[in-house]
Amino acid sequence: MEALSEMLDARAIDFNRVMGRSIEAIGRMQFSCARHGEYMANGTRLKSRDVWSTCPGCAADRKAKEEAERIREQALREANTRLYHLQQAAIPQRFIERTLDTFKATTPEQQHAFRIATDFASNFESHYKKGSWLVFSGLPGTGKSHLAAGILQAIMPAYLGKYFTCMEVIQYIRSTWRRESEASEVDVLSEFASLPLLVIDEIGMQYGTESEQNHLFDVLDRRYRDMMPTILLTNQNKDGFRQYVGDRIYDRMTECARWVPFAWDSYRPTARREICE
Repeated sequence: MEALSEMLDARAIDFNRVMGRSIEAIGRMQFSCARHGEYMANGTRLKSRDVWSTCPGCAADRKAKEEAERIREQALREANTRLYHLQQAAIPQRFIERTLDTFKATTPEQQHAFRIATDFASNFESHYKKGSWLVFSGLPGTGKSHLAAGILQAIMPAYLGKYFTCMEVIQYIRSTWRRESEASEVDVLSEFASLPLLVIDEIGMQYGTESEQNHLFDVLDRRYRDMMPTILLTNQNKDGFRQYVGDRIYDRMTECARWVPFAWDSYRPTARREICE
């Protein structure tokens, strides 16, 4: 009834009957609120019952509290959605906080790599249509995984890609060989092929057997044919990378992939010093 009385006062409408009950405006009266002091209330008479509007200060407090709760619940929903997306993308825990915004590009070479990564993320719709690839090449600790994870997070939630190491790709395919596996090798390859963005880290860290090379070929060749964006991370130079992935994939990549060198020292010793300071 308090809300009904306030509505009548705000609109200055004299309803003769509302929900089958007679309503009559009976003027204004001064009341006192323990929290906000004196205020003028608007009164309405509902048959034999008089109803007065509540303290406007209390009403404002309630509204502010409700708005704060709405904002809190919205933030919680967004955080849960982001967590779900991160879990779906399989970004390693260490790299979740490593976004494009937190990448430190201080040298011209680092700034060059950063510009390529930010362009890939901000114009991902175009790169998605073209089936663009990136190859990040450099020593461990130079930020390859940082920028790849940053790209994956930057394109969320419009596009949900996924992060794998090369060995995880191989093991995932081989897991279908088990008798109890519910997924077939075709299912797994189709899953790899359909991801809007596939990031494969640590290419060249394995034995480089013919079997491993064939698995990687199956995945990358399908993505090449379907024009699906892909980011490959390696510690190898071009010759070492070509030897590991094989001539067939390397030749395909010359058409769609951009080689990005990370030719600087590892950042990890600096990070350790910063933590200790």
